[in-house]
Amino acid sequence: MSVTIDRSVATPQPAAAPKRTREYWALAALLVGTAVAYLWNLSASGWANAFYSAAVQAGSVSWKAFFFGSSDAANSITVDKPPASLWVMELSVRVFGLNSWSILVPQVLIGVASVALLWVTVRRYFGAAAGLLAGLVLALTPVAVLMFRFDNPDALLVLLMIAAVWATLRGVEDGRIRWMVLTGVFVGFGFLTKQLQVMLVVPPLALTYLIAGPPRLGKRILQLFVALGGLIVSAGWWLLTVELWPADSRPWIGGSQNNSILELTLGYNGFGRLSGNERGSVGGGGARGGFPGGDVVPGGAAGGGMWGSTGITRLFEPAQGGQIAWLLPAALFLLGAGIVLCGRAPRTDPRRASFVVWGSWLVVTGLVFSFMAGIFHAYYTVALAPAIAALVGAGAAVLWRRRDLLWVRIIAAVTIAVTAATAWILLGRSPDFVPWLRWAVVVVGALTAVAMLVPALLRTRAAVVVIVAALFTGLAGPVAYAADTIGTGHSGSIPSAGPRDEGEMGRGGPGGMRGPGERLNGMPMPGGRGNGGGEFEMPGGMPGGFGGGGGGGLLDASKPGDELTALLRERADDFTWVAAAIGSNSASGYQLATERPVMPIGGFNGSDPSPTLEQFRQYVADGRIHYFVAGGMGGGRGGGEGTASEISEWVQATFTSTTVDGVTVYDLTQ
Repeated sequence: MSVTIDRSVATPQPAAAPKRTREYWALAALLVGTAVAYLWNLSASGWANAFYSAAVQAGSVSWKAFFFGSSDAANSITVDKPPASLWVMELSVRVFGLNSWSILVPQVLIGVASVALLWVTVRRYFGAAAGLLAGLVLALTPVAVLMFRFDNPDALLVLLMIAAVWATLRGVEDGRIRWMVLTGVFVGFGFLTKQLQVMLVVPPLALTYLIAGPPRLGKRILQLFVALGGLIVSAGWWLLTVELWPADSRPWIGGSQNNSILELTLGYNGFGRLSGNERGSVGGGGARGGFPGGDVVPGGAAGGGMWGSTGITRLFEPAQGGQIAWLLPAALFLLGAGIVLCGRAPRTDPRRASFVVWGSWLVVTGLVFSFMAGIFHAYYTVALAPAIAALVGAGAAVLWRRRDLLWVRIIAAVTIAVTAATAWILLGRSPDFVPWLRWAVVVVGALTAVAMLVPALLRTRAAVVVIVAALFTGLAGPVAYAADTIGTGHSGSIPSAGPRDEGEMGRGGPGGMRGPGERLNGMPMPGGRGNGGGEFEMPGGMPGGFGGGGGGGLLDASKPGDELTALLRERADDFTWVAAAIGSNSASGYQLATERPVMPIGGFNGSDPSPTLEQFRQYVADGRIHYFVAGGMGGGRGGGEGTASEISEWVQATFTSTTVDGVTVYDLTQ
């Protein structure tokens, strides 16, 4: 079989007016449909990730908390991420008031904007059909459906990464330096959204412009340094301000052990994610998982600790497969075929540059996710969704135009067959979920793969049937998972799209845990009480839990009853904090219920050394904290040297407890 190199595939010519009108109607249907689907049943998720919702509440009443990303309006500690994603939601809450919709609707709009921007980027170089297909694939990717309806930072991160690719490809077109500056700005604000994760797209962006930028090599390198300057300025102004701000007049930097945003950037949210060496983390690292203090979790998985095994197949494992893997093999096949079909096009060919940037984004990010030993959650894979969607849209369009070539038809047939096989495997992991669908997909996929080898079927009206069948093969599984995701409320810190898969940690009970004794990323967790949380003894002697119970836990918020909420509101104006609780998730539920500051001792994991016992005792002596609410996440010895444990033990030894709505409460004024 000989391979013919296509040297003539050019950027599609402008469409005629009627065709352009139909295209825009199709785009409107895509965007309106995406918005309606994402808004449907939105309130079922309530506060979604209450850890961030509480920070949004704080930033909506305090500009200082807004700037720093504080967990509470009294600015005791920040969340463990920069605040850019919070700013969008906090402005919405300032306008519309505090409720689930005012927090989550901005995320939906970010999702619709991401689909639109991906359409713009792919359509510009591959035509209307490619742009629509790319946008449709992104809109229907299960993990994207989840995260564009949730309040984690990942939604804004995805939009900014797509924007950076758009700007880079515009720079490939004309070589103007403004595009590279804009690329740096988008990446910089991505840094203020989720720190070093956005840097995974920097090598693809730099490589693409270095290869395909129009200016001479020396000028291209200079322009890349200018882009780096844009990145430094757009991210550095906030980092520098926080680092230089007097520590005693700003909140503690959550997630750090030394109250430093640079430590947080390079450690807990940086290289620690790769190596697993994360001080203050609840786990990860090395060949076996562990909790703070290095205590090994029973059944720790090899290679990735409590976050699952690492390796090249990680993205296809039960925890991640149903989220992102449906079209991952297809994207890789189409990437290779698309680059070959670009042939001997000029060095600056924007179509080949598109394949390079989207393909290297997919490969670099996919490999990092596959082998990182630190904290890893399935929803991180939303960062792969734009690259997969773009490669599917662009690659399918290029292959369809060259379907007269035998080797192109063979690649198309193999791609469809592999996609059907992938769907068969993923759907088989949830045998009670639409059980007939996997059979329909594999049968239709097999027939479509055969049809792709018959030229006569691709040049007649039958081609429409082949196209529809191919779309069904690739999108039926994601559509089913997306529909299930939309129809189900999601809450806690580790959400998951679609129905329950074997070995998956995600949707179900609080914090994503499905029940005591069930599995976390394929690892058996300790059993215990709580609404799916699995409470157990934490290092340092403190009770802890992944979720469940009125007091909350590591992965889910507290859920105070009416009596406890009324108690916390009593004389609220007389105190800086109406209560203190161990861990941000435990504190978040009380704060959202009362709309008053609640001190999250130890931050997210309960392991940050803030406040110290001496500071806490002084706050109590000064009458600044009304109640201490027991339970939640016990912050053991993970870098915080037992600060949360010391405070809890002192409170128990010094004050008298009472039980309200099943929760133990200490009045620190008595």
